[in-house]
Amino acid sequence: MAEAALHTETTCKIRHVHIECPICLTRFIDPKILDCQHSFCLKCLQELVDKQDPKTDFIICPVCREKTSIPDKGPSALLNCFLLSSLIDDVINPDGPREDNQKQTCSPKCRKHTDQELCFYCDTCDLLVCLKCAVFQHREQNHKLTEIKDSIQSYRQAVEEALMKFDECRKQFQEVDDSIKHSQHRLQIMVDRALRDIVAKEEEEVEKIRKASRLLQERVTQISIERGGQFSSIQISNSDKMSRAEQIVASVNDLMQHANDFELLDLKPKVMHNLTFHKELKFQTVQHSKSFIGFKGHDVVTDADIGEILEEEKWEVKTEFREYGQGEGEIIDPVDVACLSNDDIVVTDSERRILSKFTSSGSYKSQGVQSRTEDGQLEDPRCVAVTSDDLLLVTDGEDVKVYDSELRYIRQFRPSQNEVEGQSKSLLAGIAVDKKDRIALYDCERKVISLHNKDGSTISTIHHDAIGVIGSPSFLSVNSKERLIFTNPYEMKLVCLDFMGNEVFNISTSLDGKTVFSTGVCCDDAGDIYACIVRKNGDGDLHHYDASGEHIGCLARGLYGALGMTFTPTGDLIVAALHSVKILHRV
Repeated sequence: MAEAALHTETTCKIRHVHIECPICLTRFIDPKILDCQHSFCLKCLQELVDKQDPKTDFIICPVCREKTSIPDKGPSALLNCFLLSSLIDDVINPDGPREDNQKQTCSPKCRKHTDQELCFYCDTCDLLVCLKCAVFQHREQNHKLTEIKDSIQSYRQAVEEALMKFDECRKQFQEVDDSIKHSQHRLQIMVDRALRDIVAKEEEEVEKIRKASRLLQERVTQISIERGGQFSSIQISNSDKMSRAEQIVASVNDLMQHANDFELLDLKPKVMHNLTFHKELKFQTVQHSKSFIGFKGHDVVTDADIGEILEEEKWEVKTEFREYGQGEGEIIDPVDVACLSNDDIVVTDSERRILSKFTSSGSYKSQGVQSRTEDGQLEDPRCVAVTSDDLLLVTDGEDVKVYDSELRYIRQFRPSQNEVEGQSKSLLAGIAVDKKDRIALYDCERKVISLHNKDGSTISTIHHDAIGVIGSPSFLSVNSKERLIFTNPYEMKLVCLDFMGNEVFNISTSLDGKTVFSTGVCCDDAGDIYACIVRKNGDGDLHHYDASGEHIGCLARGLYGALGMTFTPTGDLIVAALHSVKILHRV
């Protein structure tokens, strides 16, 4: 009894609160939805429109005062609220349709010829018709008539196709939303870095620049708020569109599941009208370039001018050192670079088979072991990476050799070679270290990428067709999202795999149909990708890609013979080029 009372109380509340029109205060008849998601009877909305100025092309919601554009065909063309209609039916008949009603819906009669059953559907008039109507009225006018079972089959197929198109819209929405989230994340990282740079400059100049520093910080924050607001506004707009679309789809799905064939056909024009929404469902995107912001300090500081805000990302060479030769502090063939936590730069010279260390301004500091008889002598050095505690890892033939920050040899390890059947040799090329000090190795002889702990023990081995041809000087990077990004120069590819070996993207780096080679690659803190693209004549450019592999643009030119590269802790970019090392900064 208590359960029955509760059911009656709930039903009464639904009847009085949820299924009554706020205008006429009676049960909804043909409910329509406004843009604000409030529903009203079609007749009530029509009366509102009739009472207002004929030039007014919108309806003001009586509940929240939001505006909704009036369709060209009037309020009747507004979206139907099938969910509300179904709720009304459930409240009126909580135990389902009575048996006598069910018998009536099994064989409905023609309204014009009451002794005739409805057996055809006129696609021209969108009406159920009986045999007499078909013969004496519709056929004479050459209307398209189909049997009910054929018409309902075609109807369901059309609904299914419309819903499939909506699935494509949902996928597009997710892709756009993921892109916006990535841009928001990158914007925040860039804002944090810019604020840190501003504070560092402020501390350097002390009291003289504090006022200007605060102004710049406010400007950066203001830009962050403005752009973040734009991103959020676009997200909300896309989500609102998606929400309205989901409601329509849910109503249609509910109707398709619970209504009988005759009811479906009777509602066909309205349903199909509502399902055309996907044609207008366009999602806004954001400009990826808006996720960048930086700070450039001025050399000459006045009370009112310590630097400027960088709202577009461009790079230029700040420093270059190119002492060519065999002497101390000279380099011949730099292949790769790494940067220690104190901004010192370590260079692998494949011709001289040594490691050399320079300051961030290019001044020579020291070089590693050269004697062939001592442990740690490099025989075929290629790429270098650095761990969180400033250990240097150098690929040398089949081995990875480990040095401290003073270039003193510590140990070495050789990755397991049992993973590839029939391959006894190994040639390690690219190497990268992630934030957890996991080591990724690119073996271009066995065409695998292996993951290792800091002590050299193997975590996993990844096989993939995109892993480069034998002997190719490929480079490797790991971003913050546990993605392996590597170049395949001879096939002109930039490839991204996850740690399980699943392909995230595989894109061509060719430019305007011309032959180019993708060489060095590295990632910023947000996961965006920076790659060196070298033409056949040796001219090199720095290109920017987002984390999904979309090409953003060319950031710098004039990097002749560019190979390996890496970021410094302060955000500069170091590039190993032909006979030289270049340090680039944002301008």
